[in-house]
Amino acid sequence: MKHLLLTLVLFLSTILANAQDDFSYVPSVGVYTGIINYEGDLKPNSFTFQHSNFFFSLYLHQPILPHIVWRLGGSIGKLEAADRYNRDYLKSRNLSFYTNIQELYSGFELSLFDIDNKRITPYVFVGGAMFHFNPYTYDKNGKKVYLQPLSTEGQGLADYPNRKPYQLTQFALTWAGGIKYKVNDYINVGVELNQRKTFTDYLDDVSSSYVDYNKLLQTKGAKAVELAYRGDELPNGSSYPHDGEQRGTPNEKDWYYFLGVHATFRVDFIKSSIENLFSGSGSAYYNKRCPSNF
Repeated sequence: MKHLLLTLVLFLSTILANAQDDFSYVPSVGVYTGIINYEGDLKPNSFTFQHSNFFFSLYLHQPILPHIVWRLGGSIGKLEAADRYNRDYLKSRNLSFYTNIQELYSGFELSLFDIDNKRITPYVFVGGAMFHFNPYTYDKNGKKVYLQPLSTEGQGLADYPNRKPYQLTQFALTWAGGIKYKVNDYINVGVELNQRKTFTDYLDDVSSSYVDYNKLLQTKGAKAVELAYRGDELPNGSSYPHDGEQRGTPNEKDWYYFLGVHATFRVDFIKSSIENLFSGSGSAYYNKRCPSNF
């Protein structure tokens, strides 16, 4: 996934180098940043600021029609949650997770108004994303442990043939809503809420039910048993649950979402600004297009 993000940067650089000055359809490069969060078994509430982290996104904005823009981008961020902050009846499970998220996404942005005429417009975005995750936690000694290889719910074990190991790179649907404002002919800014509907319930490594203690111990070792259920680490905590007892909610897939601000800069403006920076000609890009008042 890191190589894909690098490819995106190189692609944007190519667009920048070959930008044409067709005013209406010149592409822009955008940056989008704010907070990223998730909804799942360890945080059932959606759209909360609790345990949010910062994300960063870089994207290409290519106008197609006055109201339609194609967007191609990449994002990085980090998700986390823990049962100690969860609903009261789930705190005794005492699980926690972290995962870095890297994604590539593409889709279409549809504006209510032509921003060149109105200067401000609400818009929606629909598309898809390929994302990579790899959940981990910290054991009682503070050691970082990746969870997918431990098969904490019996994924890949012969005694549980219907539970397959989950893939760490998956597809998500994406849609968003926001408002953008035209600062000038070359720069737009805006605010956006962007959601990702995944098709996995394992962003947090929690989905269905506990598996037999001894079978998990024999096939995956003591660390798998330790991190499959952590209620025994709490004062007066209970012992490992019986085989088949509920651990998560498999019918509710995980989500993650972004809330932040963005800015787009036309590539001809960026290209000219870089050239002027190295040539020492200051704001010559504006000077070439704006007649002097004197």
